[in-house]
Amino acid sequence: MFREDFSRNFGIILHDVARLLRLSYDRRMKSLGLTRSQWWVLTQLYRNDRVTQSELAQILEIDKPSLGRLLDRMESSGWLTREEDEKDRRAKRVLLTKEVGPAMKAMRAAAAETRREALLGISKAEQEQFVDTLLKLKSNLASLENSLPSLEGSLGKNKGSVAK
Repeated sequence: MFREDFSRNFGIILHDVARLLRLSYDRRMKSLGLTRSQWWVLTQLYRNDRVTQSELAQILEIDKPSLGRLLDRMESSGWLTREEDEKDRRAKRVLLTKEVGPAMKAMRAAAAETRREALLGISKAEQEQFVDTLLKLKSNLASLENSLPSLEGSLGKNKGSVAK
């Protein structure tokens, strides 16, 4: 029987690296009083300010009611505000407030320090090649996203029902 060497499995390594980056960044964010969910919302709004609440839920891959509760707490803390969409009154746009500026500056500095520590001993050329490779992986997987059949459907046909 073939036994895969998981110590060289790039998917497992990538997952572990992402987890360790989050943990390192979490440690830094605790001094700002931010939870992982909160700093992730702020980071996504920093990248995509004025998205609708529905778009933000999709970006964050969380359900709309959970995001709504999180945004309620963050809005009451002064981190963000919501306003009606000009074209669709049912939709709410989410915006960062000016009060979040110092926290965003600290978050960006902490992110830069986390990346610097993670990349210790890796040359600039290797860093650029690494990022290029990650971008290619991202592009490959994004292009496959809508073209692959559901694994759930194929497992149901071949193996019977799968417990969820």
